[in-house]
Amino acid sequence: MARKNTGSRRTRKPRALGLAGLILTAGVAVAWAGWYLPALRPVDPTATAPMLVQLRSGASARDFCRLLASKNLVRNEKAALIYAYLGGQRQRLKAGYYDLSASMSVPEIFTTVVEGRIATRKVVVVPGLRLEQVAERVERSGLAPATEFLRAARASAFLSETGLDIPATASLEGYLWPATYTIPVGTPAHGIALVMLEAFRDKFAERRAAEIAASGMTLHKIVTLASLVEREAKVDDERPVIAGVLLNRLRIGWKLQCDATVQYALGRHKSRLTYQDLKVASPYNTYLHAGLPPGPICMPGEASLLATLRPAKHNFLFYVARGNGRHVFTRTYAEHLAAIAAIRGGRRG
Repeated sequence: MARKNTGSRRTRKPRALGLAGLILTAGVAVAWAGWYLPALRPVDPTATAPMLVQLRSGASARDFCRLLASKNLVRNEKAALIYAYLGGQRQRLKAGYYDLSASMSVPEIFTTVVEGRIATRKVVVVPGLRLEQVAERVERSGLAPATEFLRAARASAFLSETGLDIPATASLEGYLWPATYTIPVGTPAHGIALVMLEAFRDKFAERRAAEIAASGMTLHKIVTLASLVEREAKVDDERPVIAGVLLNRLRIGWKLQCDATVQYALGRHKSRLTYQDLKVASPYNTYLHAGLPPGPICMPGEASLLATLRPAKHNFLFYVARGNGRHVFTRTYAEHLAAIAAIRGGRRG
């Protein structure tokens, strides 16, 4: 009797099972790719405005993905978490503030956070700003409230950190270097002020240390006088001349009678001061008090600081604005009155 051929059947069954397994695996892979990969795409590729997101210290990848989902920055919270696990990102997240957008994919978001691309904001400090105005710019940038910055800007809080010769009772008025600063979001108000103060130290106090010592003036006196020059001068070539006028007045004991100090005492700018304004009770009013005011009245720029260190040598004791940004400089009060009359006559004409 012939034997039955059972081997072929045994071979077909495993092959059939293997084929079914491949089909099932392929189906799962297709289904997986059809759900997972699209879930990693940006929520809104056309979005332009970034959203500030804080990843707190100690937060897990699950916490982060939940946060992203709550802000509609990812399509699917679970898909984002799977990506964090598969890509080895979950242990490498760095705490901080980040500018994230719905136009970013999940890989782009995680790359930003893993690489620690902390969000920053710009603060522009220009010569002539008062401390309150700098504080307002810090607040507008979104870094810190103005009131918090002003509370932090006490000179006594920085003396041990910078080594600058500033009176402990003073504020940082005059000592924040005019520049454009890029500050990481989350930097405390003290840290923001310190960055600006260190720039003043590096760019002026240390760089010009020899000239400062040779001037015979303290750093505080130089910065105070330079702040007056900053507010009084409009063009750079007149800054040394105005510094010379103020120094001439100081040498002979005259009151400086500087309008800018009255503006500071009033706490606001006025295009035209009245005789009543000149009587404002303040130690900063140089129409009432001889010598320099107690401290700077604004942030002087480098040009005004150098003009104070290198004043023009002359005999002028007066100056009056022409109305075009320049001044007429005179030696006597009679010449000063004549210059005023000529300027007013020219305006009427």
